[in-house]
Parts: sequence; C-alpha cells; structure tokens
Amino acid sequence: MSKYDIFGPQDRFQPGSDNRVLENRLGITDPEELDEAELVLLQKLYQEVLVRHLPTGTIRVETLKNWHRRWLGNIYDWAGEERSVNMSKGGFPFANAIQVPRLLQGFERECLSRYTPCDGMEEPALVAAIAITHVEFILIHPFREGNGRLSRLLADVMAVQAGHQPLDYSPWDSRRDDYIAAIQHGVACDYEPIKHCVAAALTGC
Repeated sequence: MSKYDIFGPQDRFQPGSDNRVLENRLGITDPEELDEAELVLLQKLYQEVLVRHLPTGTIRVETLKNWHRRWLGNIYDWAGEERSVNMSKGGFPFANAIQVPRLLQGFERECLSRYTPCDGMEEPALVAAIAITHVEFILIHPFREGNGRLSRLLADVMAVQAGHQPLDYSPWDSRRDDYIAAIQHGVACDYEPIKHCVAAALTGC
C-alpha cells in the first residue's frame, strides 16, 4: 500500500517493490531504504537553505520548486515539477491536479508575496503568516511527493527570517489528529486551529 492514494498515468511504482515504492532513479525497492535516502538529502537541503544561504527576500513558487528539485532530483525524474495526478490521503482529497498551476499563482500572490520575508514580524503576525501559508500549501499539495516536509522547511525559513529558531514539530506529531483537523478547517479559510498548531510549534509546547 502506498503512502497516498494516487490516480492517473503517472502512477508508476518501482519494479520489484510490490507497489510500495514510487519509481526512482536509484532502483530502491524497500520503503525504509527510500525513506532514509530522502531523509539524508533533506538534511543536506536544510543545511544549504537554513544555514548557508537563508533567503532574505520574498520567497517565490520557483524557489519552492528549486528546493524540491535539489532535494529529490537524484531520486525522482519529476522532482521540482508540479504534479499531474490527483491525490488524496486518508480519504481527504487535495486540489485537483489540473488546478495546481492556477492555485500556485494565487498562492504566490496571496501568501508568499504578502508574508515573506518575515523579518521584523511580531510573534502574533508571524504565527498567522506561517499558519496561512502552511495550510494553503498543504491543500494545494503541488508535488507528487514530499509536500509535508517541504512545507515544514518553508515554515522554518519564515521563522528564522523573523529571528526565531526553526519550529519544534513534536506537538504536531504527538497530536496528529488535531493537526489534520486544523488542515481540513483551512478548506473553509478557518485558520484559527492551524494558528494554535503553529503557536505550539513556535514555542515548543
């Protein structure tokens, strides 16, 4: 069983993986081995983005695509590209693939351009900025894989731009149902639940 329910012509799994691993350049068939490879590369991306070259200006959609490409480009042929398959998780559908290009334009205009860079933001404004940006990115789910982890990197960059430490996501992980419910509230532009999640991650409690 795959991590997501994926439908469409790009539903390709690695031969020999028993449909548990997406087709990849490394020929990996074991899910744990693939997870480890993705984690190692993600750590390298974090070092590059958060430590060596923190973005100081407005973040763009092209910036996110570049991060995705640099992270997963050695694993997947489609890294950095907008998804062209419809996806859902736990019965909750993300944006229709055909709408992704239009939605990303709106996301850049209404979220990235409005809220980044975050330097000089007071904590309540920062919480709101990260919360709204996070939930809208997750609802669009622009990539075939790695959306949750990339959204956390984006949130961390926004926090560091504002002079904070990267977020502590343990409250999200320990209260997973609350986090998922907060994302679903975002469909109706109700951002209060996700603000509570972000505030907890920003303070670590």
